[in-house]
Amino acid sequence: MWPSFFPARSFPPIWSGADGVDARSIIIGLRDGTPPSAEALAWFARGLASGAVSDAQAGAFAMAVCLNGLGEAGRVALTEAMRDSGEVLRWDLPGPAVDKHSTGGLGDCVSLLLAPILAECGVYVPMISGRGLGHTGGTLDKLEAIPGFRVDQDEAAFRRIVRAEGAAIVAASADLAPADRRLYAVRDVSGTVESIDLITASILSKKLAAGLGALVFDVKAGSGAFMATEEDALALAEALVATANGAGCKTSALLTDMDQPLSRNVGNAVEVADVMATLSDPRPSRLVEVTLALCGEVLALSGSAATPEDGAVAARDALVSGRALVRFGRMVSALGGPSDFPERWRYHLPEAPVIEEVLPEEEGTVAAIDGRALGMLVIEMGGGRVKGGERIDPRVGLTGLPALGEPVMHGVPMGRVHAADEDIAARAAAALRAAITLSPEPVAAPELIRRRVAP
Repeated sequence: MWPSFFPARSFPPIWSGADGVDARSIIIGLRDGTPPSAEALAWFARGLASGAVSDAQAGAFAMAVCLNGLGEAGRVALTEAMRDSGEVLRWDLPGPAVDKHSTGGLGDCVSLLLAPILAECGVYVPMISGRGLGHTGGTLDKLEAIPGFRVDQDEAAFRRIVRAEGAAIVAASADLAPADRRLYAVRDVSGTVESIDLITASILSKKLAAGLGALVFDVKAGSGAFMATEEDALALAEALVATANGAGCKTSALLTDMDQPLSRNVGNAVEVADVMATLSDPRPSRLVEVTLALCGEVLALSGSAATPEDGAVAARDALVSGRALVRFGRMVSALGGPSDFPERWRYHLPEAPVIEEVLPEEEGTVAAIDGRALGMLVIEMGGGRVKGGERIDPRVGLTGLPALGEPVMHGVPMGRVHAADEDIAARAAAALRAAITLSPEPVAAPELIRRRVAP
């Protein structure tokens, strides 16, 4: 309830998009529960990109959306407006342009595995990815553990590599969704990061600016996820799917478990190593299961498979045949990495100077894993950023982590720490033990894929 001394009708909102529209009227209307029109949101997004909207106005807008919401139509309109605030790529390829997006989790190196698999299934993957965020790692940081790999590519190179190799994973250019870049920075300092409407528009404006025909989301839920509860994760998944389809991109989502790391390795170089081991010698794992399910979804959405199940079968064949390994090597080489990376990845990936086994102090069954604590541990070891622009150490991390429901026994390592020195390794070992809760009773492993969300 706004104070009575600030009357709701002091400044009538103007939504028409005529010359009278301004940031103040849009903010006041939102404040008073009147969602702005698509034209007004388009004007606001252009103002964010050009600087015509001030930081104070951007923060007020974000807070009003956070408090009152936009509704489904408004969320679609804001997404399209932020998408159209900069360049929108158009593709002329022999197959559909597709992608996936994860909401972030621990040991989540799916993108590195999924892109070459999909490329081997006849679709094209122009993947625009990001850096680490909070306690979760970033795809670009992982790829930069590969010597010479360049994530910053101009548009001509990006287009050439996607066409030639079927996939390229790069950083976003300054020309893609500039309104989101501005609003994202304001949200970070204004206490409005948690808004479903703003999260949805932020994620989708960048993805849809890549000119995709189909998109699949991996929305994480659990202790290592951005959305810890299944209820919150489901709400985000439903908003993402409805908004993306409303904006004209065929989209579905899988709600997946993040009560434990997806990979048994957490860190930059060590997660790349897990991907390479999987591509070289595929074996059943949580990482493989999620990747193939997501591949199946996007192949069905794009019309490249009749059903998600058929798509997953085609994806598995691309993996187990070794074709995806060859394709990944071609992509790495095209983006500046070593031409012999598939054969000599162990030689090329950097290794921490101290690698120590962590022995348990008690026995039991793994009952809980504090994913956020493990993610912050890797950051404190130097494997992530406390603030933007900091350099990271790609060598550090954790490997050989146990899974929920598995036994932990005296004398058998419950993981390894990869650290810059002995002191850091000792502190990391203690933190790793503290992040894993043991039970004397058997513990059931959780379902990995919790739900599917489709339009």
